[in-house]
Amino acid sequence: EGMPQTLSSTSMFTPCGFSPHLHTSKEDEQGGLIFQDGNLTSASLDALIQHLIPTTDYYPEKAYIFTFLLSSRLFIEPHELLSRVCHKCIEQQRLDDPVLDKARIRKFGPKILQLLTEWTETFPYDFQEERMIGHLKDMIHRIAPCDEAYWKKMNQLLQTLNQKLAALSHGQEGIVKISAAVSDKLVAFKSKPPSIQREILSVCSDPYTLAQQLTHVELERLSHIGPEEFVQAFVHKDPLDGTKTCFSEQKKTTNLEAYVKWFNRLCYLVATEICMPAKKKQRAQVIEFFIDVARECFNIGNFNSLMAIISGMNMSPVSRLKKTWSKVKTAKFFILEHQMDPTGNFYNYRTALRGAAHRSLTAHSNREKIVIPFFSLLIKDIYFLNEGCANRLPNGHVNFEKFLELAKQVGEFITWKQVECPFEQDPNIIHYLHTAPIFTEDGLYLASYESESPENQTEKDRWKSLR
Repeated sequence: EGMPQTLSSTSMFTPCGFSPHLHTSKEDEQGGLIFQDGNLTSASLDALIQHLIPTTDYYPEKAYIFTFLLSSRLFIEPHELLSRVCHKCIEQQRLDDPVLDKARIRKFGPKILQLLTEWTETFPYDFQEERMIGHLKDMIHRIAPCDEAYWKKMNQLLQTLNQKLAALSHGQEGIVKISAAVSDKLVAFKSKPPSIQREILSVCSDPYTLAQQLTHVELERLSHIGPEEFVQAFVHKDPLDGTKTCFSEQKKTTNLEAYVKWFNRLCYLVATEICMPAKKKQRAQVIEFFIDVARECFNIGNFNSLMAIISGMNMSPVSRLKKTWSKVKTAKFFILEHQMDPTGNFYNYRTALRGAAHRSLTAHSNREKIVIPFFSLLIKDIYFLNEGCANRLPNGHVNFEKFLELAKQVGEFITWKQVECPFEQDPNIIHYLHTAPIFTEDGLYLASYESESPENQTEKDRWKSLR
């Protein structure tokens, strides 16, 4: 939709897509950029900024633009970067001259506009800052006298950006409202809730429908996460800038955090729904229902909801209900658990994810395009990639090789979060998922002990202290 088309396939990260020339030698330097086997591996920050700047006959590759804009925020704030880009353009294209070289600027104009457009489309949150918009407008004022069309282009760009930011903040407000409503209800009941409490089966008794509504929630929340949040979550002090951390004033990872909270809520909701019914038969029925929901999530490619459901069922207050579980056909559950087994660094899940990602690339329908990764594992992977190697090399160069890998992971995620949800939305079910009261951990244990009394001394003591 608003995204540059090339982002929609992982082909933007072809291994040798990064250098203007293929080098045969082992290491080659070109304007301060170090290449190895044709790939840009490291450079000074200045050289990387220079490499981003279009000229009359050069335009950086899309993959380079994405990688650099994503990772540069570890070293320099976006407004500072844009300011430097604009200053260099003014200098190089002599935009300060009393008489402008119109022919030259007509060659350069479309290129700088293209760069600014890509930046606003891929990292719209950067432009919530007044200073960013100021730099945009200043650039246009300088080149527009050479071509009327530039004004129009600029207005279009700003309009699209405003719509995008409005949609994003609208989504954020919705999430904030829901979170506020939910946190009040968390502790609402320590003991068993009154029977008027609606339970999930009265709201939605069809596992397929529930899996589809969960997928709605997931895709809606994913759509708000900016790619830069993955990098900003790990901002440390930059060793070459003794004064301050970039973004120290705010980490700007709200959507990412809200998404992790949703995962936790879903775990607790599943556990609450299972521990709540007074009768063993009903509890078993709820467990079987959620197994079917989880299985359908797996088929859809919604691994995040799948993992939340399995985690909820594996919480101690639920897994201790031996009599309840004896009534459940568990074979299907074990298959799912096996899929999400953490052994071998989640080997089975990663294989399934690769399968879904592959299906997504060759998909004919939106339904086949859905890939919703198990989110906390994705964050963990990015965290380890980030911790595992330095941002800068000993000579002060930016370790660009690391950021290519980062861009590859985040770029794939961007592709997935753009999928339009193909299922009809059911506001009633979605409202329930977001607002149904859930037990705290203590509440879950209480409900669990009331359903099936404590087995051993530890449990008895716990029950006593809870009451």
